[in-house]
Formats: sequence, C-alpha cells, structure tokens
Amino acid sequence: MKKISLFVLLLFGQVLAFAADEKTVSENVKPSAPSLGLTQSELLIVILLLFAVVLVFVSLTLLNAFKVMYKEQLHPTPYLSPEKAEQLNYDEWLKRRKKGYSIWEKLLSLKPIEQEKELEIDHAYDGIKELNNPVPAWFNFLFFGTMIIAVGYLFYYHIGGYGDLQDQEYKNEMAQAQIEKAAYLQKSANAIDENTVKVDITETVLAEGKNIFEGNCKVCHGDKGQGIIGPNLTDDYWLHGGGINNVFKTIKYGVPEKGMISWEKNLSPKQISAVANYILSLAGTHPAGAKAAQGEKYEEKDPQDNAMKAPADSLKTTNATK
Repeated sequence: MKKISLFVLLLFGQVLAFAADEKTVSENVKPSAPSLGLTQSELLIVILLLFAVVLVFVSLTLLNAFKVMYKEQLHPTPYLSPEKAEQLNYDEWLKRRKKGYSIWEKLLSLKPIEQEKELEIDHAYDGIKELNNPVPAWFNFLFFGTMIIAVGYLFYYHIGGYGDLQDQEYKNEMAQAQIEKAAYLQKSANAIDENTVKVDITETVLAEGKNIFEGNCKVCHGDKGQGIIGPNLTDDYWLHGGGINNVFKTIKYGVPEKGMISWEKNLSPKQISAVANYILSLAGTHPAGAKAAQGEKYEEKDPQDNAMKAPADSLKTTNATK
C-alpha cells in the first residue's frame, strides 16, 4: 500500500506540473472557446484526473488479484470431494420446504397443491370437481381502482364542472385553430411576391387597399383611378400588363423611366397585394373625366387561376353529425 500511495502522489504531482506548464503556455496563446463552462486547460486537467482515478482503481484491483494468487501459490487450498446430497421424495421435500407464501403467490392468490382438497366445492359433474379459487388480489385492486376513477371522473367533469366535455373541447380547439390560422396568415402575408400573389376581393382587403391608394396613388392616378399624370386604371388597357401578378410587379418595382417610384421599401408585400386588388376592383367603373386608353388590351386566360381560394373544412357536416 505504501508503494501505491507513493505512486498516486507522484502521478498527482505530474498532473499539477503539467497544468502549470499549460498555464504558462496559455498566457501567450489565445484561449479557444470554452466547453461546458471550462477552458481548454481546465478541461484537460479534468480528463487527466479522471484518467488517474481510473488508473488507480485498475491498479488496486490487479494488486488484490495478485495477492490472492500469491497466497494461493503459498498455501494451496486442499481439494474436497463434493458431499452427496440426500435424495428426498416429494412428501419429505414439502415438509422441509420453507413455510409461508412468496410475494408472487400472495399477489396472484395462489394456493399450494397440498391444499387442493380444502378448495374443492361439494359437487361434481362426471367425476370432475370444481375448485373454489379466489379472485387474485391484483384483479380486485384493478377493479375497485376503476370504480374510484369513475367516481372521480363523474365528479370532475359532470358534477363539479371543472373539466371541459368533448363538445366544449372541440369548440376550444376550433377557436384556438382560428387564432393560429390568423397568426399564420399574418406571418405568411409578408411572404407574398409577384409570383404567389392571389386575387382577394374581400371587404377588409379592398378597404385596406383603398386607404393605401388614397394616401399614395391618387396624386398621379386620381381618386377614382381615372388617371391624371399616370394612366387610367379603370379600363382594360395596360402599359405594363394587367392581372394581379403584373399589377403587383409594377407597384413593387415601379417604372422609374416614367416617373413611378418603387414602393417595395415603403409598403409591405401584404399592403402591395391589397392595393393591387383594389386597383383591379376599379375595372369597368368608368369614372368621369377618365383619360383615354393607353397601352394594350389585356385579356386574362383564366382569372380564377389567381383567385384566393378559401381553405375547405376537412370536417364535413355529415361527419360531424355522425
């Protein structure tokens, strides 16, 4: 043991010396990013200490094994022939068997086979007798436990009204879904571009587009889109293409050579989509004092391709009734 203690002290001293050298070197070197809240030097010291502990444990184990082997070499254990066990019949084995029931026998309400006569019921059919085996304890615990749970459920949901029933849970989930849907639409609205914009003629969108148009566009296009400096927006003729995609693109990037600025930095994609839908809603209004048609007549092949389609409810009325 003295040699072991001396070995441990020498090993610990080497670790401390290595740590001091590492500290000296680290003063001139920029430390790396810490790991697990430790610097590189501290982490290395911890690893070396763990290695030293493992090495000491292995050394002690090997030392004890060598001691046992050395003692066995000096004083060998004499060989003793095994004693022949006495053979018992079944009745003798039952008598010497440990009295009492094991936990497994108590849990399953098992009875030893020697008590079978005590469990027989006083009737027989064709020589076949029935045993009065009791219900296992675990089954009784489970059965009465379900009754207690049922009473608690009845009080919690139906009598006390502390929990929501299924119909109320459905309403709560649908309300939460509407909130999450509104948040998603609000977030995804700013991801619109000239390729994904859709026609949306709902009142809220048109009202928002009208406010943006009156605040920014009527100076050049008139309050009703009849055109002043800019072209007329109420006819079927367009200088840079009609339809929701082209109108959105024109508003977003502007026409600098014609004096129309880019609104990409002033308006969000959702606002540009709203004002583009409002401009398309002015088609065919024929306001007084409208400018003459400019550009080429635009005929959209299938206007429904760019229409905003409402998501269908996956739960139909008939299924909900069922």
